Amino acid sequence: MAPKSNKQSSGSRSSCASSMGGWLKIFAILLGVLTPVYYLLEQNLERFYIFKLDQLEDVAKRSIDLHGNDTRAIVQYIVEELSGQVSLSSYINRDEEWMFNNAGGAMGAMYIIHASITEYLIIFGTAVGTEGHTGRHTADDYFHILTGTQMAYVPGTYEPEVYPPGSVHHLRRGTVKQYKMAESCFALEYARGWIPPMLFFGFADGLSSTLDLPTLWRTTWVTGKLMVGNLARLKF
Repeated sequence: MAPKSNKQSSGSRSSCASSMGGWLKIFAILLGVLTPVYYLLEQNLERFYIFKLDQLEDVAKRSIDLHGNDTRAIVQYIVEELSGQVSLSSYINRDEEWMFNNAGGAMGAMYIIHASITEYLIIFGTAVGTEGHTGRHTADDYFHILTGTQMAYVPGTYEPEVYPPGSVHHLRRGTVKQYKMAESCFALEYARGWIPPMLFFGFADGLSSTLDLPTLWRTTWVTGKLMVGNLARLKF
């Protein structure tokens, strides 16, 4: 009986090795196909962007000049201004739905104005203050302060970066900081680059600490709906 058992064990190992070899071949093929596709898309990311940096900075500053510390009026002005532009109107979500957002230990709320594969535009903020980790992302993030003040810290420095209303905090792709909004602070946040990988950071706290599944589900639904809707318009 022993020789038979050894033969079965050897056959099992051979089958397992063959299966593993098959998966490695598939992985190698996918890697070979997707790598040049990714490289091509990476070199042409600018072609997929519909928002302009100077445009967003301008509308943010004008909204502050017109409405001061009235955050609700500022948000409405920004959305109406962007919706009124022919090139953007079909890509703007005018359904102002606010959802809690927990990420990197910080907690606030957000209203998703636009979400696609290469861009997102949201209003993010809190009326009570928060502090946390920015995350290390696959996109450049531009934080246009509308009301309140944000502070940021980079290891090795001894003074904080301070961003008052009207300023822009640019978190470069691949970099990381500690940030703090000591009191009420709201911002127009714009990210451009590869957005899907950023979602893991956005969902991590909900899955590992808060376990706020209704909020997590709603965030997933709204984000997915907007991304798929924009893909249907050939907006990556």
